[in-house]
Parts: sequence; C-alpha cells; structure tokens
Amino acid sequence: MKKIQLSVVLGVTVVAVALTNTAQPAQAQPTQPAQGETAAPAEAQTAAPAAQGQPAAAPAQSAQPVIKDPAEYNAYVAAVQQKDPTAKISGMEAFLAQYPNSVMKNQALEVLMQTYQQSNNVDKALATAVKLLAVDPCHVPALTLLTYVDRARSQSGSDPNGKQEASDAEKYGQAGLDCLPKFNKPEGASDADFAKMKAQMAENFEAGIGWGALQGNDKAKAAQHLKNAVDANPPDSQKDLTLLYPLALAYLGQNPPDYQNGIWYAARAAAVAPTPNQAAIEKYARQQYVKYHQGDDGWDNVINAAKAGGPQVPIPPPPTPADQAHEMVSKTPPDKMDFATWEFVLTNGSQADQDTVWNAIKGKAVQMNGTIISTQPDTFMIAGSSDDIDAKKADITLKFEDKVPVRLIPKDGAPFDFQGEPASYTSNPFMMVMEKGQLLRAKPSPTTHKSTTHRPTAQ
Repeated sequence: MKKIQLSVVLGVTVVAVALTNTAQPAQAQPTQPAQGETAAPAEAQTAAPAAQGQPAAAPAQSAQPVIKDPAEYNAYVAAVQQKDPTAKISGMEAFLAQYPNSVMKNQALEVLMQTYQQSNNVDKALATAVKLLAVDPCHVPALTLLTYVDRARSQSGSDPNGKQEASDAEKYGQAGLDCLPKFNKPEGASDADFAKMKAQMAENFEAGIGWGALQGNDKAKAAQHLKNAVDANPPDSQKDLTLLYPLALAYLGQNPPDYQNGIWYAARAAAVAPTPNQAAIEKYARQQYVKYHQGDDGWDNVINAAKAGGPQVPIPPPPTPADQAHEMVSKTPPDKMDFATWEFVLTNGSQADQDTVWNAIKGKAVQMNGTIISTQPDTFMIAGSSDDIDAKKADITLKFEDKVPVRLIPKDGAPFDFQGEPASYTSNPFMMVMEKGQLLRAKPSPTTHKSTTHRPTAQ
C-alpha cells in the first residue's frame, strides 16, 4: 500500500514541476546575444519556471536568465535536452558540480528532482528537494515531496527514524501550507487542473502536520489538521485509511476523549480498510462505542452509515444516571434489589422511580450486613454499600429502641449483621435512617440485602 501511495504523490509533484516548467518566461535579451553572452534557447527555457510566489508574466514582459559563459551554456543545454533519464541526471549533476552558482541553479535542481522522481529514485529526489529548498525555501513541489515521503515512511512503522520523519513531515507540511497561497497557476494549466493539484497538496501538507502532531502527542492539533486533510480533497481523502485511522486516534486520545468524532472516524476507517485489517479496526471502533454508550445498541446504525459513505451520524450518548436508575426499577422489583441499588435509585432516579422504591421498602423489616463506622448505645452509623465501605463513609443510621449492651457493641470497622426498618432518607448526601434496629447473631440468609457496588456512568 505504501508503494502505491508513494507513486501517487511522486506523480503529483512531477506534474507540479512539469506544469510550472511549461510556462516559458519572456525573452528579455536581444534577438542576437550581446558579445560574450549566450542566451538559453527555447528548448532549454522549458526547465526555467517563473519565480515562486510571483504572478506569471506575459512572454514579452519577463526576462530569461542569461548564461554569459558559452561553456556553461553548452553544459546546461546538453544536460537538459537528454532524453534518457540516466543521462539527464548525470549531465545535471555534473553541471551543478561545475557551476554551483549558475543563474540556472534553481531550474537545474528542479529538473534533477523531477528526473529522479521519474526514475523512482526516492532518496536522491529527497536530497535534491532539500538542496532546492536551501535556495528557494518556498518551493511548493519540493515541500510536497518531502512532506509526503517523511509521513509515509513514518506511518509505515518499520523505519527506525520514524519519530524524526514525523517531525520533519510536520515541519515541511507547515512550510508548504504557508507557501501554498503563493503558488501561482502555471501558464498553460487549466483552472480545473490547478485547483485539483492545490487540493492534493493541501491534503498532503495538512496530513503531514497532523501526523507529526499526533506523534508529538499534541492530540488536539493532530485532530484539527488531520480533519482538514480529510476534508481537503474529496472524495479521495475521505477514503484514505492513512488519514482516517490517525484522525480517529487523535480524537479518542484527547482528554477527555472526543467520542462523537473519534468513534465515527474509527468506523469510517473500518469501512475503507483492506480486508485483512477491517475486522480489527471495526472491533476497536465498536469497543470505543460500547465504552462511551455503555452498550452496543445502535452500533449497527453507525457502522452501516460509515460503510455507506454518507454524512456523519451522531453517536448516541450514554444513559444518564436517571436512565440507569429507571432501567433498574423496570427490571427488578424493589424487594429483590440489594441495598446499593436502593441507594443508587434513591440518589439518581426520577421522583417517580424514587417513590416506587421507597413506597415498597418503607417500614418493612430488612436484614443486611455492613461495616460499622461509629457507634452510640442506641445508634449505629453503618456503611452498607461497597463504595461507602471502601470510603469508610456511613450511609445508614440504625436506631435501636433500647440501648445496646456495651459487650454487644461491635468495634469500628467491624463487619456487622443487623435488621432494621427503613423510615426516611436524604438523597444528597445519601443517608437512610432505619428504625427498630436489631442485632443478628447469624449471617444474613441469601435473601437479605447484601451490599453491591452500582456506580453512575460518567457523563
């Protein structure tokens, strides 16, 4: 997959340079060169682009670089007119080595970078692009090439220099994004072709920034730029796994996670993934859905919409504590609930659900166990739910009709079996008052109300 993608971006940058080079600058020198000067002929001038960031001038208004040394002129023309890529590379390398300060240096580097790309010599193309940026920091095709290759190599996961390449992709991507508005339409290019090229370049630059930010653990920045990349070049960018999956990770890696966007783009990534990767990515997306929604109901709607390639659909929010309380009341009669479920409903439920539970248990003798928090002769403070036992916090006030003999009063922190009748409660902080307290010598039977943890879902 990496190789195919690399050939695509090499093609884009080759086209970018080639289109730029088709715009022949105007002839500023006389028809006959002055004595001691040799002007580049029309064929050689096709390798000389208009200055980066400057509007393309009409042919009669723009001067061509003038090579004064006939030997330098002949060396350049001989190299640029080579049809064989190997010969052209050899000639251009020799020209640049012999004439490092030539007025044609930029053009020679462009031709050399393009020819290396056409020859699929990626490393040499990159090295030439770096040299080109040294003399023209806003050379958009060179920035395009460097951004993409560094990101592709970093994303492959097999390159030991992946971290540095991610950082370089971010650096070149930002420079490319800054320079892109200055990249003018080459002479001879159609508006449609130029718009398409700029959209591809924008996607590439945004992706480089986003991937670098993701590897640098700046999840918010990564999400912003990767989302821009996904939106930059539809429909192709919206089907690109190398954009969609990192975008999902960027959203889900934030604190707090952006589940709405993260789950959607994880589902989209699963929808476009190759068959060998599809199941694993879909499993991850579903896990994130269940984690957020607290259930898998509605997941089929999300994944089917993602596979259909339609607009983003909202992820159903998790049930509120009130929703959870209502479900508890709907599924379990109050006399079959444990104490922690009573506490949860009486703390978080609607008034109707609280009334359903309270009216069923008020004044009814219940047997349960808990942990002693503190005692007085006629009143024990008890933790009845697992949460409050762990927190050493009382949630039951057990009142006795008579004082409990000192020898029978348990120590603080001891487990305790008792009976009482719910008489009143407050929701926040939760406290249930039980009257007619009794000590139980035997362990509670299986039908008694043992403590169980019921935590509200985080919103």
